[in-house]
Amino acid sequence: MKVKLFGAGGKVGSLLGPALEEAGHELVELGSAEAMVDFTAPDVVVANIESALDKGVPCVVGTSGWDTAGVEAKALESGLPVFYAPNFAVGAVLMMRFAAEAAGHMPRAEIVELHHETKIDVPSGTAKATAEAMGGDVPIHSVRLPGIVAHQEVLLSQAGELLTIRHDAFSREAYVPGVLLALERLRDLEPGLTIGLESLLREPS
Repeated sequence: MKVKLFGAGGKVGSLLGPALEEAGHELVELGSAEAMVDFTAPDVVVANIESALDKGVPCVVGTSGWDTAGVEAKALESGLPVFYAPNFAVGAVLMMRFAAEAAGHMPRAEIVELHHETKIDVPSGTAKATAEAMGGDVPIHSVRLPGIVAHQEVLLSQAGELLTIRHDAFSREAYVPGVLLALERLRDLEPGLTIGLESLLREPS
């Protein structure tokens, strides 16, 4: 597939570009692309998505911390899919799934998320998505320090016991399989905005 990668020089993009090529995709400019992948920043991602949709190019978005409302409307109007995941690590998606199930059995929970010091959005998109999956009313504690990639733990407790569900991304290589899966399934998605890698991990209907 011919792919336009926005953010090719960034922390994720610099690793993702070679991985896409190794998987058989070709990196091209937007005018020649069959799909767009964005790992940039919240202040530019919407413009990148809109540019892609204007050229008839469906999108895979890994940038978090942006307002999805306008993009959803434009994607529907364009008749194209936009896939957005707060986290492309398969293990992180499973962590959210397990936390949502556990929340139905344990009365108290809090989330601690740790990311690199340059991450702009606080709390992280993954933490917010986890809290929403657990019912919404879950306190989130955010840490931003150098030397960290991405880590999150969900602490659930009741009298006499504590359950900890934790995911650690030690390298941004953890995001590559999820992005490749999204590209593989992109054309099968309905027009509009699809959110969350968990929607792709379900068995196709």
